[in-house]
Amino acid sequence: MTQTRIPRVVPGTDPALAEIERVIVEQRGRVSLLYQVLLNSAPVAAGWEKLLTAVRNQSTVPPALREIVILRVAVLNRAAFEFDEHTPNARKAGVTDAKIGALRTLGAGAADVDGAAAGFDDDERLVLALTDTMTRDIDVPDALMTRVKARFDARGVLELVTTVAAYNMVSRVLVALDIRH
Repeated sequence: MTQTRIPRVVPGTDPALAEIERVIVEQRGRVSLLYQVLLNSAPVAAGWEKLLTAVRNQSTVPPALREIVILRVAVLNRAAFEFDEHTPNARKAGVTDAKIGALRTLGAGAADVDGAAAGFDDDERLVLALTDTMTRDIDVPDALMTRVKARFDARGVLELVTTVAAYNMVSRVLVALDIRH
């Protein structure tokens, strides 16, 4: 059994969690190890599921761009579990194995992403620059945000920024609680 820093809650063992477990299974198809740990707090698990469902399933961010963001955040934050869990989603969204591999080896700064991202299209390079900047530097320079706003409408900008932020949250929980395969 996989060890984590706090116990996991085995689905079906606490009747008080039945509804949130049902929602998780409905949205995710299963109660993954991450969600088993989150079930230690029903309010956190429920809120988490609602936010991440909105980010993953109700956003206007194209699925391939979303998965590139998620994989890149996982690499930058050393969250191998997140990378492994989302690699199939990235492939399903049309991200090539070459791009998936490149996400592991790109430099750590926005300038490196722009210079080393051969094979990524303009939107992907822009999203990678935003992802790296938000994850590493936190502050997004006006010049970069101007480029993002020129490409995406207000909803798209908010959803893209929220995707980066949400998956930074995910990776930080995974790493802090030592959730891995």
